[in-house]
Amino acid sequence: MLIDNHGRKINYLRLAVTDRCNLRCNYCMPSEGIDFVKNDRLLTIPELIQTSRVLVSQGIDKIRITGGEPFVRKDLMILLRELSQMDGLDEISVTTNATLIGPHIDELKELGIKNVNVSLDSINRETFERITRRKQFDTVHNNLIRLITEGFNVRINFIVLDGQNEQDIIPILELMKHYNVSVRFLEEMPFNGGSKEFNQIKWNYKAILKHIASQYPDYKKIESPKTSTSINYKIDGHKGTFGVIPSFSRTFCGSCNRLRITATGDVITCLYGKPKANLRDIIRKEKNDENIKDTILKVIGNRAKTGFEAQNEHTNTVFHNSMTSIGG
Repeated sequence: MLIDNHGRKINYLRLAVTDRCNLRCNYCMPSEGIDFVKNDRLLTIPELIQTSRVLVSQGIDKIRITGGEPFVRKDLMILLRELSQMDGLDEISVTTNATLIGPHIDELKELGIKNVNVSLDSINRETFERITRRKQFDTVHNNLIRLITEGFNVRINFIVLDGQNEQDIIPILELMKHYNVSVRFLEEMPFNGGSKEFNQIKWNYKAILKHIASQYPDYKKIESPKTSTSINYKIDGHKGTFGVIPSFSRTFCGSCNRLRITATGDVITCLYGKPKANLRDIIRKEKNDENIKDTILKVIGNRAKTGFEAQNEHTNTVFHNSMTSIGG
């Protein structure tokens, strides 16, 4: 079991498999993209499997596959097949923009991987294409509907962007009212490859809730797991739920159970913190599981207490990276 220096149990790994993405969302990276890493610097599939196996042996029982866009990676299903057979791993989930998942939906279902988070920041074609800078609306819509109708546990992640998509907050709730889907509204974060800087946001979680209350004043808070990053609610007459994630306000640090490993093997104990070690170098130089375990224990034993404390480690450079390179 992994217990950090603040007594928090760490059992959830966010494992990035690539820093590449086929969209160019304006809150994530500049229009020209970023300098994606060369393939030889990415963890290979055997290295990702080894990393996962070691961490599961240390108490990780939930792994979320992230990117970039995970399905950009052609060999992703090899990893997912291995993870689905891994003893001690209770839950596998995927975060995706739903542009490339279509051909893999049947196999995901066969493997029992049914927890899928879909990043969708607008239900309006024009707004979607303006935010993503790509014309993939129909593909995303069709794959989302297929995931829902085939019984996947779908959560929609909607980042509220001032002046861009706030007009879609109520419509997406109305559109999804007949489906067993959780729509989660996230605060914007400045991890955008340096394309924008800000120290405060208009659409924090309180503002989002106030806006929703203008249409649905009687929504009710529902119980959530202690480690949940989202505060969740139910609207009468809606089959699904909605939530808000204070990703910029960082109200959930006290119960954080997460560890991040980027596609290049950097170990990150807080989204706002600096990388603490690199597993790729350890795996390739030493080829020893014990060294991976020792590194993880050392890193977990020296975590920042909050995201604000972690940010202080590199205040001047913390927001220079794109979310796609940090690992979602």
